[in-house]
Amino acid sequence: MLKRTQPLLQRFFILFLLCSIIASPEAAKLLPSPEATALLGFQSKADLRNNLRFSQNASFHFCDWQGVTCYEQKVVRLILEDLDLGGIFAPNTLSHLDQLRVLSLQNNSLTGPIPDLSGLINLKSLFLDHNFFTGSFPPSILSLHRIRTLDLSYNNITGPIPNSLASLDRLYYLRLDWNRFNGTVPPLNQSSLKTFSISGNNLTGAIPVTQALLRFGFSSFSWNPGLCGEIIHKECHPRPHFFGPTAAVVAPPPAVVLGQSVEVHGVELAQPSAKKHKRTAVIIGFSTGVFILIGSLVCFVMALRRQKDKKQSTAVIESDDGATTAQVAAVIQMEQETELEEKVKRVQGMQVAKSGNLIFCAGEAQLYTLDQLMRASAELLGRGTMGTTYKAVLDNRLIVAVKRLDAGKLASTTKETFEQHMESVGGLRHPNLVPLRAYFQAKEERLLVYDYQPNGSLLSLIHGSKSTRAKPLHWTSCLKIAEDVAQGLSYIHQAWRLVHGNLKSSNVLLGPDFEACISDYCLAALVLTSAPDEDPDSIACKPPETRNSNHEATSKSDVFAFGVLLLELLTGKPPSQHPFLAPEEMMHWLRSCREDDGGDDERLGMLLEVAIACSTSSPEQRPTMWQVLKMLQEIKEAVLTEDGELDPHSGMS
Repeated sequence: MLKRTQPLLQRFFILFLLCSIIASPEAAKLLPSPEATALLGFQSKADLRNNLRFSQNASFHFCDWQGVTCYEQKVVRLILEDLDLGGIFAPNTLSHLDQLRVLSLQNNSLTGPIPDLSGLINLKSLFLDHNFFTGSFPPSILSLHRIRTLDLSYNNITGPIPNSLASLDRLYYLRLDWNRFNGTVPPLNQSSLKTFSISGNNLTGAIPVTQALLRFGFSSFSWNPGLCGEIIHKECHPRPHFFGPTAAVVAPPPAVVLGQSVEVHGVELAQPSAKKHKRTAVIIGFSTGVFILIGSLVCFVMALRRQKDKKQSTAVIESDDGATTAQVAAVIQMEQETELEEKVKRVQGMQVAKSGNLIFCAGEAQLYTLDQLMRASAELLGRGTMGTTYKAVLDNRLIVAVKRLDAGKLASTTKETFEQHMESVGGLRHPNLVPLRAYFQAKEERLLVYDYQPNGSLLSLIHGSKSTRAKPLHWTSCLKIAEDVAQGLSYIHQAWRLVHGNLKSSNVLLGPDFEACISDYCLAALVLTSAPDEDPDSIACKPPETRNSNHEATSKSDVFAFGVLLLELLTGKPPSQHPFLAPEEMMHWLRSCREDDGGDDERLGMLLEVAIACSTSSPEQRPTMWQVLKMLQEIKEAVLTEDGELDPHSGMS
């Protein structure tokens, strides 16, 4: 009996010793803290590409880890942005950080539902935007009564927006835009609400008229075709809409003006005629036009203007704004047989293009087809080094920008190379990039479909129009735009290891809220060799190492172009007019360009220093875009501190 009980007593004694050791204060110091355990648990599921620098071996120094800010060994801020995190936000990990005030995981590739966050009882700012989160609105957020800033935009969250959001009485900043929310708009009425957007969803019904929601304009509710009410000046109909909740935004059709040789009214995918002296055709994409049936391939209207000089190679119809359909038809009927035969050949050439499909990027919803895009009413926006861009209004009223790439520039780019590159570029999602939604290629025809940006380009903002002379922008606008552009470029360089290759003011567009959004990014990589650029402003945007050679663009050449862009912002002068001056002389030149900003010399000088650092002739001496962004943010923080303003993004107030 004693022999049997002896092993049990030994085991009990060993277990007792272990428990005593673990319970001792000395042993407690050797165990990882709950904070470190929470961070490591999150990393194990979210960081599939090993981009975080958390380590089990250094768990006692978790306050020194990347993006972690502590107070008395408690995590109060966790900022893990632009790190290409590609896993899931696992439950029972970060939710244990009960002293956390700010959590930002924006601009990553996290998937799956947002977990229960009710344990974050002190959370004030939550940024989960620009990921691939799915599922419904996380109900646990409604229990976070200290929350002031909430950003879930640019995800794939579905279901209704809960009415209980109105109970979060400290809410200052709320963005739920570009998800897949449906149902009605909750009656938010927080007096604290200053930033708000639910655009780009499938919401329906009348928008509640509250004091809070009345403060926001149409852009906060846009791209929800089923919404109506006083706030967006759209009458609510008792009958259901003919188009379902997936229909695109209802926008007013563009004015169709014939007789302007720089505009076309349809995206034409056919190759130009081989005969130089044949008239070129223009498709008129509005439904009340004259349709010419050629077989069963396509329906469209062709309009031509007879030029006085028959030797010219192009012709369009000139018409007054009040021209009738019958008048246009009469002109078409006067065309000769040979011209009609030429049209047949051209439409037959389109058959190959129409047999292909649009490829939608990054899981985008297929809101339209290639056939709808072909029939779209369109107008020319501009011609650039890579191709021609059109504003296209589809038959469901959705407005997009279509870039038709120059076939000659991409002649050496194979179909496989193009598709591979577009898959990478199509995956880029950032508030300061114009998103690529879809692309198409067939033979030599290549199209890119982007979001249409309603407020024009930075080039127009800086330099005005032919009839108006613009003044240099206020230094605060220069700083805001520069930071926007730096955010977008830094994202391209760091998160995706790509380069823009052609940054200039005409390739920076202004979004609905006048945020700066970079366009035409990462296309230069498709052009292996290029003819010398004849535009002096475009030449001035290129660094010395690529200006007179076929060297590929690099991240440092983007930095140079950014420096030129910043000088253009500060002075209002086009790049070709920037003089080669010593740094100490640049401030005098800047003052001469800005006649009435003498009181802001110090702040302008800080921005000028950034521009000079970026545009130095040696690539090795230029900072990275991440460093440039930090410089600009330090300038902003210094100014906010000097002016006594608080940054709501900090969440620490």
